[in-house]
Amino acid sequence: MTGPTTPIRITLNDEAKKRLTRISKSFKIAHELVVRSIIILLLSTGLSISDVSRQTKTSRLTVRKWANRYCAYGFEGLQDEPRPGRPPSFDSEVILHVIKIACEMPEKRGRSLAMRDCHEIADELIRTKVVDSISSETVRRILESQKIKPWQHHMWLSEKKPRDQEFCNSVREITDLYFRKLKSSECVLCVDENTSIQARKRIAEPEGAKPGKPVLIEHEYERKGALNLFAAFDTRTGKVYGRCYDRKRQIEYIDFLEYLDGEIPKRIKKIHIVCDNVSTHHGKETTKWVAAHPRFKLHFTPVHCSWMNQVEQWFGILKKKRLTIAHFQSKADLRDKLYLFIDQWNEQAHAFKWNEKTRIKLNALVQKIEDSLAVKANVDIEAEDCVLAAA
Repeated sequence: MTGPTTPIRITLNDEAKKRLTRISKSFKIAHELVVRSIIILLLSTGLSISDVSRQTKTSRLTVRKWANRYCAYGFEGLQDEPRPGRPPSFDSEVILHVIKIACEMPEKRGRSLAMRDCHEIADELIRTKVVDSISSETVRRILESQKIKPWQHHMWLSEKKPRDQEFCNSVREITDLYFRKLKSSECVLCVDENTSIQARKRIAEPEGAKPGKPVLIEHEYERKGALNLFAAFDTRTGKVYGRCYDRKRQIEYIDFLEYLDGEIPKRIKKIHIVCDNVSTHHGKETTKWVAAHPRFKLHFTPVHCSWMNQVEQWFGILKKKRLTIAHFQSKADLRDKLYLFIDQWNEQAHAFKWNEKTRIKLNALVQKIEDSLAVKANVDIEAEDCVLAAA
């Protein structure tokens, strides 16, 4: 025998159903609101309160409560009502001072701090006589209500060079080098330097792993100098060319280019070099050498886009596989082991697969910048026309 039916009847129009469905599937909205939306959606299908209670794992009283609230107030009825509590101890002026201090760098107030936490903000309020006393927990609640976290930091890059048409052309040029089919008479090499590789000699030899124990590395070491590794990564074969130098200047860079010129077969008539914008790569001596060697063509990555240079990925592998545990007897030993690593890499070299998804993202980035440049150009033209008309 069926149980008693409920007099509650909920009918949803298309807009309400769409809104409640979107909330019921959200992973960002508060869980309580998600459950309440599901309750209303299930009731709108004609299910009884008992059935909805079982499906949502809530009590019948809870289902009835939110059903009545929705019938009376609509979607707003699903929100929590204001809860009673002790009135705020501090007025809006104190709250503004808390936010102002939190949003300022401490040095502006003469404090030798990089960042502030809630205790230090509370101390600053008392020190500047804004309040006689205030707890760090009160400061935390005020900042939490404004989503301000001055004890956290995030790295960012200021714009050294504008994202202009030159930037777009450079990205398109390098993207084309990575994705287009090369002629048999050309190759693409990504070139950069891994600088200041330390030759450190541990005072005791590393010990291999044992059951229940990892590899053991002596903490103390002796410094034996440092080397700079110049490397070139072939984007199609994955082969690496490398030379070590004591310094990193145009002289060493030109010597490395001479080395590449001798290593790469003469049947390759065009060697595309992808490199960054440091002075070593485009100084007067380097430019003069490149002009005298037409086989070489330099392509520079845009500022702050060193990730487009594929040799950086190979440097990451080198660091993880060879340099994480640094134990070398001397600079000569470091040089020999770097060359040995390159030789063993080349025995099973492979290219890095930049798939079509990467190309689509890069093209979309460039297109977005070009669209914004076009809009700005139109605005400037209209402003100039207005000035001429007024004159």
